[in-house]
Amino acid sequence: MKPFVLYCKSYSTDLKRVVRLTRSIRQHNIENIPFYVSVPQTELALFREHLAELPVELLADEDILHAAHPALAQQVAQMPGYLAQQVVKSEFWRLGVCEAYLCLDSDAFFIRPIRSSDFLAPDGAPYTMLDEAHELLEDALRHGRQRVIDDFVREANLVQQLFGRPGRRYSFGPFPLVWHRAVWQSLDQNYLQPRGMTLADAITQAPIESRWYGEALLAWQAVPLHPCQALFKVYHYAWQYDRDRRRGICNEQLAQFHCGVIHQSAWERDMDWPREGGNWFSRTGRRLRRLLGRI
Repeated sequence: MKPFVLYCKSYSTDLKRVVRLTRSIRQHNIENIPFYVSVPQTELALFREHLAELPVELLADEDILHAAHPALAQQVAQMPGYLAQQVVKSEFWRLGVCEAYLCLDSDAFFIRPIRSSDFLAPDGAPYTMLDEAHELLEDALRHGRQRVIDDFVREANLVQQLFGRPGRRYSFGPFPLVWHRAVWQSLDQNYLQPRGMTLADAITQAPIESRWYGEALLAWQAVPLHPCQALFKVYHYAWQYDRDRRRGICNEQLAQFHCGVIHQSAWERDMDWPREGGNWFSRTGRRLRRLLGRI
């Protein structure tokens, strides 16, 4: 079993983004950390065609789910896509290929050389994102985005109540995150199995996989807690990206503090495969909103 790998769960819509991510890994992965991408079985041929010359091992989502429980694939197939992908990402550990993995989204890409030590502490335990999200929440406050604040409070309260943990509201993100199999296993053994639940049931109840992992780590301490700030610079909204560019902040400067960058796919629709969706009016409207920083 490998100590650490990179992993991304994707769909055909994000094919161009995965190609960009994989090329950035080829450029910056100086330790040749293994990279896995999983997609639905029906899309494997498409990804094999476009990633044929790149350093990646392709897997079927269904193989991950079957390793967790023979009936889980059928249960997940009935879930909305945004929930189903959370289950697949969180069950990757079941394949037994690694102790820990960096769980990447398709819209991420690396901007500087990476080593395992960027993600694992000297004792081999992962660095865990853990703060109170003040930077994001204050940014939302300044831009009149009260919904962002309300969603954070609601999501944090929900999962803390399920675990019976009072106290401060933590953020266990943003993605990408380093996850350890021992933490997911502790959640399965101490919470899900005693209640007759699958992880799909848990995600349906509270659809924030990062919070399930983070609260499980705090509850059972399956690995040492090594807090860290965000590994990637995440632009949640176009106005954040626009603000940095106006200030002259570019990837070369961000690389002092971050391994990579994430541009949210919602305002980068020109990267959709095979083309940006919608009619001419909707595409034009999105582009105008992006220029104005309103997405």
